[in-house]
Amino acid sequence: MERLQKILAQANIASRRKSEEIILEGRVKVNGVIVKELGFKVNRSDKIEVDGKPIELAEHLYFLLNKPTGFVSTTSDEKNRKTVLDLLTEEHRDIRLYPVGRLDFDTAGILLLTNDGDFTNRMTHPEHEIEKEYLARVEGIVIRKKIVALRKGVIIDGDYLAVPKEVRLIELNKDQQSTLISITLTEGRNKQVRKMMEAIGHPVKKLTRIRYDFLTLEGVERGAYRPLKVHEVKKLYANSSPKK
Repeated sequence: MERLQKILAQANIASRRKSEEIILEGRVKVNGVIVKELGFKVNRSDKIEVDGKPIELAEHLYFLLNKPTGFVSTTSDEKNRKTVLDLLTEEHRDIRLYPVGRLDFDTAGILLLTNDGDFTNRMTHPEHEIEKEYLARVEGIVIRKKIVALRKGVIIDGDYLAVPKEVRLIELNKDQQSTLISITLTEGRNKQVRKMMEAIGHPVKKLTRIRYDFLTLEGVERGAYRPLKVHEVKKLYANSSPKK
């Protein structure tokens, strides 16, 4: 059995502290009875309602973080650099969350966090072909010929042909001599976007991951994060079924 406020937090109703307030306000029912006791314990099979609506229990927790640059996508760092876990509240740091895949130290944008190993494997396995879209501000004006070459694939890491799912030219800035390009990948080799752009002679100046499958950064400021909704987790699982 677990404390009621913990179950509410796991169901993404609110943080554990806010869930305690919801309980004290008499907004929670367990098996049809209003509960205002913070130490009240429940089974996962109990019927729990908040404001008259049944909650959906999630066994694990899932978050979408808008990672800033200057943080490593690990749970610890031998160089004593800040990790993405430093961006979490104390409550969530205690849950032992870890990143789903990683973003480079100098790359910003969407990074998923969870305590669900199966989910992590599903999201990161290459055969599941989860799309990740990046916005890359690169040095110089990228001509059409190089965009075509990028779409066909370029050699990185000596002998690996890196083929993007999609490449779009977003903006040419002749004053600053730079180009903004959208690149969508279904794989995640180390520093892949940076290496691909270097392969066509246009090093990356700024890189942001703006989409993870159907998830975007909408409503999540840089350095902030939000819980994934139950239906979002289910959709990610559905979209990560092995491609035939």
